[in-house]
Amino acid sequence: MITRTARTALSAAVLVPVLLTGCGRSTPVESGREARAAAAPAAEVSREPMAEVSVDVLPQEVPGLGAATRAGIPDASRQVLVVTGEGKDSPRSVAVLYERTADGWQGGPEWPAHNALKGWTGHHVLGDLRSPIGVYTLSDAGGRLPDPGTRLPYHRSSGFTLSGTGFEGEPLEGSFDYVVAIDYNRRPGTSPQDWTRPLGARRGGGIWLHVDHGGPTQGCVSLAEEHMRDLLRALDPDRHPVVVMGDAASLAR
Repeated sequence: MITRTARTALSAAVLVPVLLTGCGRSTPVESGREARAAAAPAAEVSREPMAEVSVDVLPQEVPGLGAATRAGIPDASRQVLVVTGEGKDSPRSVAVLYERTADGWQGGPEWPAHNALKGWTGHHVLGDLRSPIGVYTLSDAGGRLPDPGTRLPYHRSSGFTLSGTGFEGEPLEGSFDYVVAIDYNRRPGTSPQDWTRPLGARRGGGIWLHVDHGGPTQGCVSLAEEHMRDLLRALDPDRHPVVVMGDAASLAR
């Protein structure tokens, strides 16, 4: 879940000349034409100040991503969910959904998020309690609750029912009410609950975006329920959405 535009403010002010007279000085008395000229008040110039003009300039590249990371984003992608971790070993992150427009990348609001307990890794394996760094397509959704209005294929099932407690003792119930499958080591075009693992079981899988339960995950990225609904309604398969996820330093490469 998930906003970063550079604002350039152009303002102009008119400077009005001010006639200064010295204090505590005696001035010789003038006569005739000079006296009358001195007595005549200076013409006052009054001008309306120019109105302040604000110009929004959208970034031409997705903010926070380095050249190597951007190279992994497909040219056809017009929706990029960026999940930026606070640190390589931190379970906290921030998500922002960017939409490509004719003027540049328009960012949405910042959504607080959780990732895996031990942070991030460039080589995820089963049970390492780290979220995989990379660029992944978003193809399929599902959950225990009815479809909230997404354009992604939505698989509703009681199999998304979850119980138990998390790493900080928080209840896990409701965490899979809404999910979006992250296409890491899975077969796109199938239910998030499909357990096909193209890279092999050892490389883990079942990496989802899902409802936040208030603590670190085992590898997924979690957002508040309302933000998951917003995300599901926003994602459009015709815009080829992807998630770009990792700690800030890794994404900046």
